[in-house]
Amino acid sequence: MRIAILRRAPKTSVSMDVYADGLISGLKSVRPDWTISEYHPAIKFSSPDEFRWFDGVKKYQEQYWRYPSKLSHIEADVFHIIDHSDGYLSRWLRRTERLNVVTCHDLINLAQPDVFKGCARFPWMSMALWKWAVEGMNQADRVVTVSAYTKQDAIKYLGISAQDITVIPNAVDKAFRPLPPDQIQSIRRRYQLSIETFCLFNIGSSNPRKNILTILAVVAELKKQEVPIHFFKAGVDFNSAQKQFIHSHDLTSHVSYVGQVDQTTLIELYNAADCLLAPSVYEGFGFTILEAMASGTPVITANVTAMPEVAGDAAILVDPLNVEEITQAVRSLYTHPGERQSLVGKGLERSSQFTWQSTAEQVARVYEQVYEQARSPTTSFSFKSANQSSLGDRCKQQPSAQEIYGVKK
Repeated sequence: MRIAILRRAPKTSVSMDVYADGLISGLKSVRPDWTISEYHPAIKFSSPDEFRWFDGVKKYQEQYWRYPSKLSHIEADVFHIIDHSDGYLSRWLRRTERLNVVTCHDLINLAQPDVFKGCARFPWMSMALWKWAVEGMNQADRVVTVSAYTKQDAIKYLGISAQDITVIPNAVDKAFRPLPPDQIQSIRRRYQLSIETFCLFNIGSSNPRKNILTILAVVAELKKQEVPIHFFKAGVDFNSAQKQFIHSHDLTSHVSYVGQVDQTTLIELYNAADCLLAPSVYEGFGFTILEAMASGTPVITANVTAMPEVAGDAAILVDPLNVEEITQAVRSLYTHPGERQSLVGKGLERSSQFTWQSTAEQVARVYEQVYEQARSPTTSFSFKSANQSSLGDRCKQQPSAQEIYGVKK
């Protein structure tokens, strides 16, 4: 079978690169006789600084017009759109009777539109374009969601039929593993962490949904309690509000930003940390939970959205909006080494269940089902109609914080 993997533009999204790389590697392992090809928009930002606005024009022209047009010349049995943000491609593929599958990772921009608008340079235009793009998933032959929670969001916000959605979880790379104790101590010395210091770690963006301010509030409370605490953040730097909190609570010596890191450094940081603290208020999955567990690091994460699906009983689940509860959870790990060691064992077992070979096998079966269904003499290829109500109508009534998070405002 010939499979065309439609990726995001290079360096657009770290998590989408992780997903695409893992899936492609897994597919080549479980279906070695298949031809797996990769495609992405040819977006380059090479204009002088004073003409960067023109780069944006070229980006949209390439992504929404030239790139889809190029796909009409590609021969494949099934096209797989890696990210829901490119769901508009389903419309183009459907017009030329191309079978296509889309992976939907999360629909946070519909669940929390105010956060999205607050991060966009041109909020209303960006939101309208994004809605139009993801609504294209209604034209896919099958939608894959990475969690049951995201499946319910796809049904709720996009009106996609449950029978057209298959839940297939993400996985964790085999490179994430516990390092030898002497190597861990060497890493901790490099980051000037004493034996007594209890190190918290978080990697990702500084978007409000990542709840970094809550982590900082926990660090401030533990500092008051004279716990030798230190918080390392990798990924995107602290935003202005977070930096202001660090300054006003005198946390400079208790907090470090280590920048964007490669996989080798990330594995070292997971191993050096005593705990991954990931109290995000919304996730469609949660790669970092599995990466930490596979590295032998205990996890404290939120009890909302998709995090409990990923964590199972191998992590401490907390109300992400309750600073006191999170503080108690961290302090419990600090004062009870036995509890920490128990979580290490559970985490290693839990993470071992999420392999890219398993994910790829399930995705390959979806390709085969879609392909065989299209070839069936009883099946005629026809355009899917979008749900009767428009996406805009379905999004007018926004769910409350209780509905989204399962917690109080």
